[in-house]
Amino acid sequence: MTRSAARRAAATATAFLAAAVLTAAQLPQPPQPGIGDRLYPKVGDPRYDVTAYDLTFDYRGAGRPLDAVTRIRARARTALTGFHLDFTRGTVRSVGVDGAPARFRLSGGRLLVTPAHRVPRGGPLDVIVRHTSDPGGPADDGGWVRTPDGLALADQAEAARRVFPCDDHPSDKARFTFHVTAPRGYTVVANGLPVGRPHATAGGVTWTYRTAHPMATELAQISIGHSAVLRATGPEGLPVRDVVGAADRIRLAARAALVPGQIAWMERQVGRYPFETYGILSVDTSTGFELETQTLSLFERRVLLAPASFAAPLMVHELSHQWFGDSVTPADWSDLWLNEGHATWYEWRYRAEVEHGPSLEQQARTAYRRDAANRADDGPPARPKRPGSGQLGIFRDNVYDGGGLVLYALHQEIGDRAFRALERAWVTRYRDANATTADLIALASRVSGRDLRGFLDPWLYGDRTPPMPGHPDWRTDPAR
Repeated sequence: MTRSAARRAAATATAFLAAAVLTAAQLPQPPQPGIGDRLYPKVGDPRYDVTAYDLTFDYRGAGRPLDAVTRIRARARTALTGFHLDFTRGTVRSVGVDGAPARFRLSGGRLLVTPAHRVPRGGPLDVIVRHTSDPGGPADDGGWVRTPDGLALADQAEAARRVFPCDDHPSDKARFTFHVTAPRGYTVVANGLPVGRPHATAGGVTWTYRTAHPMATELAQISIGHSAVLRATGPEGLPVRDVVGAADRIRLAARAALVPGQIAWMERQVGRYPFETYGILSVDTSTGFELETQTLSLFERRVLLAPASFAAPLMVHELSHQWFGDSVTPADWSDLWLNEGHATWYEWRYRAEVEHGPSLEQQARTAYRRDAANRADDGPPARPKRPGSGQLGIFRDNVYDGGGLVLYALHQEIGDRAFRALERAWVTRYRDANATTADLIALASRVSGRDLRGFLDPWLYGDRTPPMPGHPDWRTDPAR
């Protein structure tokens, strides 16, 4: 954004603010506080469907809130006189709906919006919010991740609302465009591919990226820092770009060199990579997790610097999420095992087959021993207990190892040929869409030619670990 454009935007924002800020009494409460997700019931709004986000951020240095503009294209699922967006950790300056100022207020992590005119059912909904985006919150809450030289994003599970106003539930996927301005000398990378070249403005350099496929808000990624971008070519000419600290260009080159081969390995398992690009993003901070942000997976620098026998299977774990979780996205957070179970399954297999570590059977048996305790502590894989506080509240062993065990048991039950056919059918049928545990059971039954509900239900929903097919001698450790 040029300086003159910024002045025009500021004048528009002032006019909108004067028209829009009203008392709480003048704003009706939405009739439903959230989409009704069992684990995160307060996020989302079922009354509209977002089709596209266009996000603009102006980064001016460490610790300072970013000036931001969020543009949303959506369609009303019902006639609307009001709606809400999930948003916290920022100041809202103005809201416009369909070109007219709208009334608004922030309450309980939601931006409540009352348009000037009723939006008919099925009608377009064009929203523009001028706001700040504050990276200064607690690090374990998610959203912006602060690094020594900039920022990155870690929005899982429902932390995108700490960065920009949105419908922060994975069932509402949309395409994204990012415009990020940073001082000269910084490199900006985001989901998708660049649109044009970075161009200088009065405020620095503006970078634009756009996704070619819909994406859940939890998978958004923006990296701002003194970074090097290592480029390679993957299968079928896929552009691969890995983002590392400029000082790590040589040190992390060996890790980046693994990526094209890992993509090829995954394609041999489940078919063509589902997106327009891929790469790894190294962040010099301690998050306590790695994250499958779409087309650009986030890794702690210390993990990538670890020996390949440790780092490479984790890289495949996040890569496999591009199929399982990113392309095929759970319709509800209770279906998280569909993501993490599959990522664990391919991590196990890669560790056994490529890294020559413990066999698949050994890894599954170790997980089996712990499964009774995991179910007692956190619930069965497809019915996890409600999360505690903190960003990692639902990311527990019951959906990782427990989900991997479900797939191991299914593989044992239906055989390798049917299982591989199921995996390919799953990522093909639900590509770019949302799916549920019930969808997987139904598809597995069709592919195998038998009703698998009776077999899978105890594995997915039971309080006790079922016997493992083919391994009657396997035992679980006592629940704590």
